[in-house]
Amino acid sequence: LRVRHEDVLQCDYPSLAEAEGGPLSVIGNLPYYITSQILFALADASHTGAVRSATVTMQWEVAQRIVAPTSCKDYGILSVVFQLYADCDVHFKIPPTVFYPQPKVDSALVGLRFVGPTALRQRLCGVLPTNLRRVLTTAFQQRRKTVRNSLKKLAIELCGGDRERS
Repeated sequence: LRVRHEDVLQCDYPSLAEAEGGPLSVIGNLPYYITSQILFALADASHTGAVRSATVTMQWEVAQRIVAPTSCKDYGILSVVFQLYADCDVHFKIPPTVFYPQPKVDSALVGLRFVGPTALRQRLCGVLPTNLRRVLTTAFQQRRKTVRNSLKKLAIELCGGDRERS
């Protein structure tokens, strides 16, 4: 076990994994205000095989979004990305009383076992992770619109402004 004291968002996971001799297992209590950013940084590091797994605490509501099934209110970009990139488990709920100072929300211990670069490439079927993230962000930004209307502007942009091709 090695404990590192550094900015989790500035960490160079591939270099760290190389220095440690293999994929990393990350354990931490994620600050609630940057949980999604940290999770996406870990997912990005899993593309190269730098991060194998993460066991982290986070807000209960965020954990529920990660494991949400399709066709439910909590289903969104976190659900799609993390169910695609990893096997996700909410191990248990943690009450606010075990923290000091006490947060106003419940927390959860979540396990993410990333599938690795080879399996991820197969799951993405040739789609670049950055393109997937862009489409998902656009599609989920305006939930009340149909997917077609949400993605229309992005399609036109990707087709160089050609409305016929989009």
